Amino acid sequence: MNTIKFVLSRFLGAIPTLLALICFAFLLVKAAPGGPFDLERALPAEVEANLRAAYNLDDPVFVQLIKYIGDILQGDFGPSFQYRDFTVTELIMAGFPVSLRLGFSAIIIALFFGSLIGTIAALKQNTRTDYLAMFFGMIGISIPNFVMAPLLILFFAIIYNLLPAGGYNNGSIENMILPVISLALPQVAYIARLTRGSMIEVLSSNFVRTAKAQGIPMKSIVLNHVLKPTFLPIVSYIGPATAAIITGSVVVEQIFGLPGLGRYFVQGALNRDYTLVMGVVVFYGCLIIAFNLFVDILYGFIDPKIRASR
Repeated sequence: MNTIKFVLSRFLGAIPTLLALICFAFLLVKAAPGGPFDLERALPAEVEANLRAAYNLDDPVFVQLIKYIGDILQGDFGPSFQYRDFTVTELIMAGFPVSLRLGFSAIIIALFFGSLIGTIAALKQNTRTDYLAMFFGMIGISIPNFVMAPLLILFFAIIYNLLPAGGYNNGSIENMILPVISLALPQVAYIARLTRGSMIEVLSSNFVRTAKAQGIPMKSIVLNHVLKPTFLPIVSYIGPATAAIITGSVVVEQIFGLPGLGRYFVQGALNRDYTLVMGVVVFYGCLIIAFNLFVDILYGFIDPKIRASR
């Protein structure tokens, strides 16, 4: 019963956040200069007036905002201004599976290798292994994915010709390797450093010293007593990190030519496709809220003290 109340309270708390996100993004897009029908060759005044009337662009901004919120409540993100034969919902449903596959693969790889590297570094604290792991971790944090992606293309696609430089090819594994690595590397570094710091703190706890004094092997202490509290901060980080990877794949999708949601977002921003940009922003906002909610519930089940307090 307490879990249901907690979930409902989070859902209710997300409503003002989503409304604020919609209003802010809507007004920000409207404030930008230009319009969706600003072409290289100017349209006749009658044609442009008809287009603006058809898309309700001649209404006051506040009226447009109220209409847009009402349409979203009905599950309608509206028509695309540039992709005339598609609605925004259809474009999102076409691009999101690619972004989801890319982001989910990246977070799985980042979680596995980041946790492994961080655990090894913590167990080998202040040794060459620790310093080497944290050195590469700092490099991974310092180099953004829009720099890492061209470097990976240069070495693995151009110089050594081992993998394709871009393209989707119906989701071929070879075409997904470099984009996934580009997204995963910074998160591997973050998770490794977070795991190392958390495990070092747990290893210095009183219950670990007591277990060592009782003669329990270090392997058993780590597996049975250390890993669970170590991964509590990691669980908190997974939700925002997953949302950040999926929403942050915009640049990577553009570099590798993937037909994901990021491509539509970039094209929509360049073409002033109001409804497409707004639809992607609202969709991403819902994703972030959903991931954070999932992590909060999972965190409560892992830590009994938090579950009891809730």
